[in-house]
Amino acid sequence: MGYPFSPIRSGYSLLILLSCLLFTSPVDSSALRPRSDNNCSALNHFHDYKSKCSYLKSIDPCASQGFIDYLSFLYCNFDGFPLLGQSLLFLWLLVLFYVLGHTASEYFCSSLESLSKLLTLSPTVAGVTLLSLGNGAPDLFASLVSFMGESKGTYDVGLNTVVGGSSFVTCVVVGIISVSLHRRRVRIERSAFIRDVCFFCSAVGSLALILVYGKINLWGALGFCSLYAVYVVFVYLSWRFGGESCEFDVESVHKRDSSLGEPILQRDDLDEDAVVVVVDDGRCYWKLVVWVITLPLYLPRRLTIPVVSEERWSKPIAVASVTFAPVLLSFLWNWKRNPTSFEAGVVYITGCSVGIVLGVVAGATTKKSNPPKKWLLPWLVGGFVMSMTWSYISAQELVALLTSLGYIFGVSPSILGLTVLAWGNSIGDLITNVTMALHDGDEGAQVAVSGCYAGPIFNTLFALGVSLVGCAWEIYPSSIVIKTDPRVLESLGFLVIGLVWSFLVLFSNRMRLGAVMGIGLLVIYLASLSIRIVQTVGDSH
Repeated sequence: MGYPFSPIRSGYSLLILLSCLLFTSPVDSSALRPRSDNNCSALNHFHDYKSKCSYLKSIDPCASQGFIDYLSFLYCNFDGFPLLGQSLLFLWLLVLFYVLGHTASEYFCSSLESLSKLLTLSPTVAGVTLLSLGNGAPDLFASLVSFMGESKGTYDVGLNTVVGGSSFVTCVVVGIISVSLHRRRVRIERSAFIRDVCFFCSAVGSLALILVYGKINLWGALGFCSLYAVYVVFVYLSWRFGGESCEFDVESVHKRDSSLGEPILQRDDLDEDAVVVVVDDGRCYWKLVVWVITLPLYLPRRLTIPVVSEERWSKPIAVASVTFAPVLLSFLWNWKRNPTSFEAGVVYITGCSVGIVLGVVAGATTKKSNPPKKWLLPWLVGGFVMSMTWSYISAQELVALLTSLGYIFGVSPSILGLTVLAWGNSIGDLITNVTMALHDGDEGAQVAVSGCYAGPIFNTLFALGVSLVGCAWEIYPSSIVIKTDPRVLESLGFLVIGLVWSFLVLFSNRMRLGAVMGIGLLVIYLASLSIRIVQTVGDSH
């Protein structure tokens, strides 16, 4: 089973263009409404970097914090070169998007794929559980960080990221697919479309009720999250008693991703001489340059995430990964809990001891030639846990940086979640689903459109639901108070309008994709985004 996420790297140019539209038209920072005690909007009263740096040093961190204090980094180090500092932050934003997407595609999804095979899950169950989890990993971790992180004032970022991502996929991606295929008159399966749209409307309606009510307790959060389990059961029953279409969908995704993931130079239609010509043409040099640049991003994850796939197996690296993984976890434990020096020492000693034991066991029980065949589950669980850890770290830094950029450029963090973070997490869906629809025939178009609804259902019900459950668990038996921007409800309204438009146009056109449907969806998305940005700009005046 393939996980269509890795092509996210090909869409960074689009992300840069979309992001620049926001950062070149800043609004006054008074539009920001952080929930922390120390209001970062006070930075607006200072007009030079030195005074802003002094103010930040005199208070506790007032913005979303990861490992780096981005506001202090900019204002205290780039007084004479503000453009350079801002450029470095923007470059780091792209790096974080890359790390989050690459970790999800190369490590997280690989673990899920192996777990699916080991547990012998049916294609349908795997498709709506592990496949959706792999595709929605960036949104899941960004949502978890926004709701459960130690930083303040980021609820709106998490909510707007999910809403913005859902709108982007169901309007922009489906719209582009519909316009691109209008001459082929591709017909979409009626029952699957009705099922997905109805469940998605139910999910959006449930979320709207939570936002209108303004609070939710643990049991309500569990109920909201469990709606996704109902969806999984419904999909399984539809496949079990209604035909083989769901199994075909998942297998089609697998087949298509396998072909995309295959290096071009390994295809049978190229002979050895052709390969030599390509290598001599300079590609080898550029591969070396890219490898050197990405090595600092690659090596820490490779040495802490166990990988047991046939094509990537290396015994020395596998032993190192199980040795260093507990050390990394002990570091994160101490960093999160801020213990005394004695407690921190105990945690580090424990982590190092566990790592040494695991390393010795791994070295004694594995072979150089191939990955282990027995006791495979602990290896896969370890890879799953550590890939989750790295995804969470990346998402935490991403949310922290976006919140800080909101203060720096005077752009509301909720708008950044609705646009930049949502776009970044959805670039992979745009590229893979459109490519699948264009090159895999009518069957590929069916799979692509189905994925455009199944993914947002997962992000809305499971990603947001798990975040709400975790947040409610921490304060149980009290309820979570969600003081969200009422304009999130407007975005949800436009999302429903897009779903209704798709429903009506498809049924009037006998379930055939067409340009009318696609253009309408694109107009709905642009209208929603434009109104939201204009409202935010208006708040500053």
